[in-house]
Amino acid sequence: MLGELIPIFGMITGSVMVLAIVFGVVQLTKGPVGQALARRIQGRAADSDPELRGEVAELRDQVDMLRQSLDEAQERLDFAERLLAQGRPAERLREGR
Repeated sequence: MLGELIPIFGMITGSVMVLAIVFGVVQLTKGPVGQALARRIQGRAADSDPELRGEVAELRDQVDMLRQSLDEAQERLDFAERLLAQGRPAERLREGR
């Protein structure tokens, strides 16, 4: 008689485990993780977060400022290269002209 109950307990244990896993997955998809995945699948992940939009705008401003600084540095470097290419004599440089 005990030998007949073992397969039944195995089936019950398996069924309970499957139900627990299904319940966990359903709860996960209902929560913030599931909502984020749904937004990601729909392609609206970045559009719905105003904080993220603000951060992206701030980073774009920083990139623009860095580009301006780089342009100024390149102009100064070009100017210095042109001066060096003229080959001013060393005596004139010592005199301050």
